[in-house]
Amino acid sequence: MSREGEETASLWGGRFEGGMAPAMVPLNLSLDVDGRLWRQDIAGSRGWARALGRAGVLTEAEVSALLAGLDAVATRLESGGIPAGVEDEDIHSLVERLLTEEAGEVALKLHTGRSRNDQVATDLRLWVRDAVSDLDRAITDLGRALLHLAEQGLDVVMPGYTHLQQGQPIRAAHWALAPVWPLLRDRARLRAAAEAAGVLPLGSGAVAGCPFPIDRDALAADLGFYAVTENSLDAISDRDFLADLLYAGALIGVHLSRVAEDLVLFSSAEFAFVRLSDGFSTGSSLMPQKRNPDVAELTRGKTGRLVGNLTGLLTLLKGLPTGYNRDLQEDKSLAFDTVDTLMLVLPALAGAVATARFRPDRIRARLDSQLWATDLADYLVHRGVPFRRSHEAIGRIVRLAEERGVGLQQLSVDDYRSIHPSFEEDVHDLFDWDRSADSRAVPGGTARSAVETQLAAARRALGG
Repeated sequence: MSREGEETASLWGGRFEGGMAPAMVPLNLSLDVDGRLWRQDIAGSRGWARALGRAGVLTEAEVSALLAGLDAVATRLESGGIPAGVEDEDIHSLVERLLTEEAGEVALKLHTGRSRNDQVATDLRLWVRDAVSDLDRAITDLGRALLHLAEQGLDVVMPGYTHLQQGQPIRAAHWALAPVWPLLRDRARLRAAAEAAGVLPLGSGAVAGCPFPIDRDALAADLGFYAVTENSLDAISDRDFLADLLYAGALIGVHLSRVAEDLVLFSSAEFAFVRLSDGFSTGSSLMPQKRNPDVAELTRGKTGRLVGNLTGLLTLLKGLPTGYNRDLQEDKSLAFDTVDTLMLVLPALAGAVATARFRPDRIRARLDSQLWATDLADYLVHRGVPFRRSHEAIGRIVRLAEERGVGLQQLSVDDYRSIHPSFEEDVHDLFDWDRSADSRAVPGGTARSAVETQLAAARRALGG
């Protein structure tokens, strides 16, 4: 096949004399990256052919020939992929060349009034909508896996941590549900990115708009967009919707990393609250006893590239003058990598969570009596003691128990009264883990009733 500068291979070579410099050729090529947009490119081209027909630029026969040719191109690419060794500059030139092979001379009319600038912007927006649908399903699967884990932990009380120090008793279900709500916010951010991508740039041309009477509103409806762009200069260079997607992707990564960190900690011998299944654990080449939580560690590690992709795109965009600039060729690899990474990580983490199991015996063994300290402070508040006074008194009680080397439940009523006279015989009724958790029955709390309400709300939000 001939190279750039020759009519059969280039979409722009007429103004140039001679071929492209050898050192420029590989820099100029993008098919290895944007080739995955072939479905979107064909979809946009079908819509554009119909729009040209409605505008009277093409005859019905020409539109039919182009649509049939595009169907044939789609069949070729679906069955065989992009052929090895092709020298087309990008996916747009490849599709046009294949269309010419299938439909003949009429294929050369398809690009009337259209630029690769508004073409690629349209392709990307179509791709974002598809990608968001895939990500939404994968996030939903992880959310449902967390629900399944939460259901196992409804009657398991575990330490709740702040600063990685035991704070108050909570139900294990409450811990398992905590990541569900960030994931639901992630789904909302993804939907916002898809909505931002739902504005059609096609018809903006290279910079100044289209000189033919294209009904852009009809074209938008045909391609599934809800509106058209208002300014052709902005339309061809707007990548805000990609920034929205990559921001959502980076934050998803952060949320997944936090889930992963919990799994690493809680599956360790020091905690042993959770056991990951063998299918999502690995061993050591040296130490036979090891069960490594690699699924969590790999998930945690992938977050760096997700954050990096967002930073890369924002850096790419920050210095561009108004209008299309070739720098934007770099946007696709960042977006593709973010989605590919998430679609690699999400199913693996969902599988790990779905097959994980709580270890109630190990959890109960780790419950420290000092977790009841806040309950003791609340006990005094219920008897009219100001909270700050109560807080100070319980601090002294904790110190007394530590000095004696006993648990809070092992101190006598006289010990408690020596610190504050408001303690009565019923103080020892506090020392029950379920009772402690159930005392926090407000919406969003860790009482069993509140957690059941939360489970129901999460099921509704996740659709089952």
